[in-house]
Amino acid sequence: MSRDRSVDLRAATSADLELLYDMLLEAFNWDGTARFTRDEVIADAHTAVYLGGWRRVDDFGLVALDSGSPAGAICARALPASSPGYGYVADDVPEISMAVARGHRGRGVGSALLAGCIEQARGLGWRALSLSVEDGNTGARALYERHGFVTVGRNGGSDTMLREL
Repeated sequence: MSRDRSVDLRAATSADLELLYDMLLEAFNWDGTARFTRDEVIADAHTAVYLGGWRRVDDFGLVALDSGSPAGAICARALPASSPGYGYVADDVPEISMAVARGHRGRGVGSALLAGCIEQARGLGWRALSLSVEDGNTGARALYERHGFVTVGRNGGSDTMLREL
C-alpha cells in the first residue's frame, strides 16, 4: 500500500475482537520490544477495560484493510472513573486505542483510522476523545497532534491527550 493509495476502512464489529486484541498488543509493544504477551494483555484487569465485553452499545471503531487484509484498527470506549483507562479524562469522553500493523506503518493508515474515528465520534454525538501516548513514541504523538489532540494530563510515563469535537 503506498501513501497515495486510499485506505479502505470499515466499522469494527463484535467479530473483530481477536483482531482488536492483536492491535492492542501492537500498541502496547509499539517500540518493537515484546514488553507484553497477548495472554498478558487479555488477562490484565487494567487492560481488559478496553476490550472486555466488546462490542458494548457505545463502543465504536474502525478496521483498515489493505487488499482485504487488516492493516490496523482503532477502537473507542467510554470508561467510568471507577475503572479508568490510561488516558481517562471523563466518563463522557471515550478513550481510543489504535495500532497499525508493522508492515503498514508510515503509509497513512494511522491518519485514516484517526480521522475516521473522529468523524464516527462526532456522528455519535460525543464531545471529545482521549488517549494515552507513552514517552518516546514520537511518531504517534506527532500524528495525534496533527489531528488536534493536546496534552491535558500525565499518567506515569505517558501523556493523556484530548481532542475536542
